[in-house]
Amino acid sequence: MNDHDGQSHAGHSHGSNANESKVLIAFVITFSFMVVEAVGGAISGSLALIADAGHMLTDAMSLALAYGAFRLGRKPADIKRTFGYGRFEVIAGFLNALTLFIIFFWIVYEAVKRFTEPKEILTGPMFIVASIGLVVNIAVYWYLTRGDSEHVNIKGAALHVMGDLLGSIGAIAASIAIYFTGWTPIDPLLSVFVSLLILNSAWRLLKNSLHILLEGAPSGLSASIIETHILETIPTVAKVKHVHIWSLTSGSTLATMHIALKPAADPRSTVKSVEQELDKKFGIQHATIAIDWDDVDSQCAVQ
Repeated sequence: MNDHDGQSHAGHSHGSNANESKVLIAFVITFSFMVVEAVGGAISGSLALIADAGHMLTDAMSLALAYGAFRLGRKPADIKRTFGYGRFEVIAGFLNALTLFIIFFWIVYEAVKRFTEPKEILTGPMFIVASIGLVVNIAVYWYLTRGDSEHVNIKGAALHVMGDLLGSIGAIAASIAIYFTGWTPIDPLLSVFVSLLILNSAWRLLKNSLHILLEGAPSGLSASIIETHILETIPTVAKVKHVHIWSLTSGSTLATMHIALKPAADPRSTVKSVEQELDKKFGIQHATIAIDWDDVDSQCAVQ
């Protein structure tokens, strides 16, 4: 068990370091181009570009927050925080989702203003900046989603970048349409449409991170599933109750439960078997197993 745990912790540490490096590099690229896109949007007068720059600003902020969360997550547990600081990663994912909602409402507000007060748009600079932005966002998204793409912090950052990518496509389409037709309302219309595309993803991320913060059971797991599996696979267990399962952060599931032993069962070996089965079947590497002695037969071998 010790060797297995050592390998698991080493793998987790390696994955966290890789994710941390990805987030830092993505932040540098995103922040740099955000400045370029904001200037391009101001010069061309395009709301689509300004909206995309706004997305990239929140991206840069969320990536910086994610990087800080990874750094804090490596801090060891202390007397006040016995589980360490790993949950900062989930908080970062939750805040990332909230910023996506804020940006959406801001874009809708700006779009309504553009309908009542149309502005001249320079399609040349708009097209060039949006095209460069598309290439940059594709590169950053590809880089972020290599490896551990299901990590809540990486997923949150990737969703932001996906919003930027769609924003760049919208800005390119708007610049082409305005150049050939002169119909400027397409610029704010496409801005709102792009924001709607990422709203569903933002909602899923918000629910996922909030579910972890509220210590909900991981997806696909429930107390009844664990109870049934333990009773079917560990012959010395008579009863399983008071099962609680939750995620500390992405990829780190914890559990507590009470078990009753069958007659002549060895308590130590039974608890060890339950711990091993939880790890093997459900990936639960941190489990607290209590023996319910009120339900233990008097013939049980206490050692």
